[in-house]
Amino acid sequence: MDLSDYFSNVIGFGVLATADADGRVNLAVYARPHVLADGTLAMIMRDRLSHHNLQSNPCAAYLFREEGPGGFRGKRLHLTKIAEEKDTPRIEELKRRHPSLAKDTDRGSLFLVIFQVDRVLPLIGSGD
Repeated sequence: MDLSDYFSNVIGFGVLATADADGRVNLAVYARPHVLADGTLAMIMRDRLSHHNLQSNPCAAYLFREEGPGGFRGKRLHLTKIAEEKDTPRIEELKRRHPSLAKDTDRGSLFLVIFQVDRVLPLIGSGD
């Protein structure tokens, strides 16, 4: 199953890991990424610590744990930021939740951060 099918059909819980230029790590809960037509991944984020870290260190990791029985299943993705957009119409097109515009605007700008996928591993094990 490719990542587009996977993230369209599998429900679960995601965590994005980033680090600043000095190597201080941050973890944050993130929704399933959007898989773009070219195979890159996009995540919508506010200008918080994860976004700040990606300005000085483009490397990130995303852990996704699938819901349901059967133990620990999911994926670990090694990512590199390759682009970002701020407050663009494409963000509105991709958003899965649509709070009122006034409430959403009060929370600050939105960024669409685009990553290349460097490596995909299973949640547990080396993938060999």
